Amino acid sequence: MQATEEPSTHVVERAVRPRPVPLDVEVDHPALYFNRELSWLDFNWRVLYQATDASVPLLERARFLAIAQSNLDEFFQKRVGGLKRQLLAHVTQLTPDGRTPKQQLALIRDAVVAMRERMCRLWLEVLQPALQEEEVVVAGYEDLTEEERARLHRWFMDQVYPVLTPLAVDPGHPFPFISNLSLSLAITLRHPNLEELQFARVKVPLSLGRWVELDRPGRVLPLEELVARHADELFPGMTIEDVHAFRVTRNADLRRDEEEAEDLLQMISEELRERRFSPVVRLEVAREMPDATVDMLQRELNLHDDDIYRIDGPLDLIHLTELAKLERPELLFEPWTPVVPPRLQAGPEGERPDVFSILREGDLLVHHPWDSFAASVQAFLEQAASDPGVVGIKMALYRTSENSPIVYALIRAAEAGKQVAVLVEVTARFDEERNIEWARMLEQAGVHVTYGLVGLKTHAKVLLVVRSEGEGIRTYAHVGTGNYHVATARLYTDLGLLTADPQIGLDLVHLFHYLTGHAPEQDYHSLVVAPRDLRRAIEDRLEREIQHVREGGEGRVVFKMNALDDVEMIQCLYEASRAGVQVDLLIRGHCRLRPGLEGWSDNVRVRSILGRFLEHDRVYLFQNGGEHEVLMGSADLRRRNLVERVEVLVPVEDGELRARLRRTLDLALDDNQLSWSLGANGRYTRRNPPEDAERRNYHRDLMQISTDETRRIQDSSPAARPSPEVSMDGSAESP
Repeated sequence: MQATEEPSTHVVERAVRPRPVPLDVEVDHPALYFNRELSWLDFNWRVLYQATDASVPLLERARFLAIAQSNLDEFFQKRVGGLKRQLLAHVTQLTPDGRTPKQQLALIRDAVVAMRERMCRLWLEVLQPALQEEEVVVAGYEDLTEEERARLHRWFMDQVYPVLTPLAVDPGHPFPFISNLSLSLAITLRHPNLEELQFARVKVPLSLGRWVELDRPGRVLPLEELVARHADELFPGMTIEDVHAFRVTRNADLRRDEEEAEDLLQMISEELRERRFSPVVRLEVAREMPDATVDMLQRELNLHDDDIYRIDGPLDLIHLTELAKLERPELLFEPWTPVVPPRLQAGPEGERPDVFSILREGDLLVHHPWDSFAASVQAFLEQAASDPGVVGIKMALYRTSENSPIVYALIRAAEAGKQVAVLVEVTARFDEERNIEWARMLEQAGVHVTYGLVGLKTHAKVLLVVRSEGEGIRTYAHVGTGNYHVATARLYTDLGLLTADPQIGLDLVHLFHYLTGHAPEQDYHSLVVAPRDLRRAIEDRLEREIQHVREGGEGRVVFKMNALDDVEMIQCLYEASRAGVQVDLLIRGHCRLRPGLEGWSDNVRVRSILGRFLEHDRVYLFQNGGEHEVLMGSADLRRRNLVERVEVLVPVEDGELRARLRRTLDLALDDNQLSWSLGANGRYTRRNPPEDAERRNYHRDLMQISTDETRRIQDSSPAARPSPEVSMDGSAESP
């Protein structure tokens, strides 16, 4: 039975309805495209919906609210920052949907005002009271007893007061630098002998933690309230007139000329310093802040009226994630521990499997977080680092975790005398500083480190192991969709192919020669590599589906990705739809394509899945006249992936693994609890099953499949038990 699709009252319509499509237009007509920025805001509305959904555990709803806030902060740093940079440069070029930077900024402001209002009301009117009923209390200072206030005063004087640095603003004290996303207090003061009001800024020291614990775990006071209530301690002899919070967001969209750089690492380090002092693109202030104080901040920060957002509630909701770490399992999702893939499970005596011999028997597909990253990809690298037969390891590292076992395995391999080469992408947004630190640590251990290609980001997720065996040299490889990051492997849905296929190994040898040396003209027989081949590879396969339809057969594609904004690729999908190819697109984030347009995209369906885990895998399935072809890898169909990045897709040749991916995509398309459908009008509607229909939850279904498979293996071989799963803190857990 088909799921009904009722518009959700929690999702607002776009600020501007999409234009109607005139008759007989060309394929580049603006009415055929959604605006990328508004589409991204639609995505964040869907994230925010998770915080409104009563079926989601209460502390998880608070976590989703924090994620929506974090997403919005990054959106302002990158997307709004980029539009403001274009505006200052007097760029008037229209987007594919026919809008200038100025028009987009106006639409963004309208949408963000509504979104922030909804976020604050959700916290103040729904989540905070509901949490209080469960004895998770974010108290106000007025809620404290006199005894608590006295105790907190002593704690403030001992622990907080020494850290604070009040900064006055007057002719002798220039307006202070306000760091990006810091939480500050604007304090208006009066000297007993002066008429004129004085101003000072105090930065809230969030390094001490956002929440001050009160009489028990789960009952807390926001640190900014404690500082505000003790502002008089900072200004003896002055009268405090008012204290209000504010927060600034700075532009992170800085343009660099890599062609002119003599040292890429030095250039990125300089950019990080420059970003600290980049222009402010947003000022958030407490709603009740006096106009005179707002005007002063606006003037000193060189802002326009549209850059200022008055907030009815907390300015910073990100730290709600700390509350979600409370030991309250009844208010959280039921714990999920990734399972060890059956072929990688320990032997009867608990001995670790030999990954190399397993891969010689056939390819292995892992799907995180259902399959354990620690027992598969991490174990593969760690075994390679210690195996005496391994002579070389090559890897592209885009992001990784703190205390990364991946990096430490590479260091051990180099110290053991193996030749280790790692491309560390130092231009990975917001991870530049951490990646520079990792790169230097790897270099000190003797690893050959390169920092990326000039003009291109290396976004590919690839690992190559070269092993000397009796018959000669053999290669083993991992090609994935996600970063080598042990923490996100538990939170993001990602795929990885582990293989001993010699052609894939040779292709990766060629790829690393391209990445580390002056060798751009490489031959790839299995892998699809961007920017050289990816666009043509997808277009040729779409044309093949069109040809199947023209010859009287069927054509169908199913693409799963994070975002779709490349105009040329959208035009190819329109062409396929008009020819009769059935197109199913599973797109987590923004989408410029308009599905369901008569005569253009009648055969295109777009769905977005949001739930407990973040959809991150990329899969491209082509029906190919019944001989299904499946590619998976690091690339979305965005212009940046097709033109500006090194990406890798790998074909899944094993018939059983290909069938597994087809079943996984079918489960995603059948979901009627986590998925949203995009209409031609730009509205996303939540798919809701009828009362008598089966509830299909994509994430829950995959967890159940993984659990059932593990039980089946254990029941058939009682001596075989799963290997311990390594948790994020390095301890062992039973799956």
